[in-house]
Amino acid sequence: MKVKELMVPLSGYATVSQNASLADAVKALKLAQKEFDQTRDRHRAILVTDENNKIVGKLSQLDVIRSLEPKYLKFDDGKDLSRFGFSKDYMDAILKEYHLWDEPLDNICEKAAKIIVKTIMYAPTEGEYVREDATLEEAIHQLVMGRHQSLLITRSKDIVGILRLTDVFREIANRISACNS
Repeated sequence: MKVKELMVPLSGYATVSQNASLADAVKALKLAQKEFDQTRDRHRAILVTDENNKIVGKLSQLDVIRSLEPKYLKFDDGKDLSRFGFSKDYMDAILKEYHLWDEPLDNICEKAAKIIVKTIMYAPTEGEYVREDATLEEAIHQLVMGRHQSLLITRSKDIVGILRLTDVFREIANRISACNS
């Protein structure tokens, strides 16, 4: 199986300009979820475009939530602290020490309108691109080794779609379910 058989084409994915607000990005995601094929899992990310309409980044659900508390930038380098053996007590202490989430979500609309997408987007690394004619096994290897939730699918130098971990898992689960054991 080739990657292009499982990918979601760009035309079916939420996209937003890097100069848009977070509020606009969330609206784009909600619209794409509403219009998306309901037999598949809903989108959980937003692709970010530059002024030439080229994909330059992604916004995950975690990126959106994290951006609402800018104090995370003081110490967060993108690492999951629990992976390094830090206890829940230690992470709770960070919450208190940095006064994270001291401001309630009551003013979330104002915050979301002021946050610009390019300041919070994630720029994909080289390991997050895969050719549309690559095998599913190649893509699975990239997903596993990079611990990615999705890969951007390329044709020549253009991004033409996105391969989501959820779609790969569904394909694997369907194959396992079809076994006669």
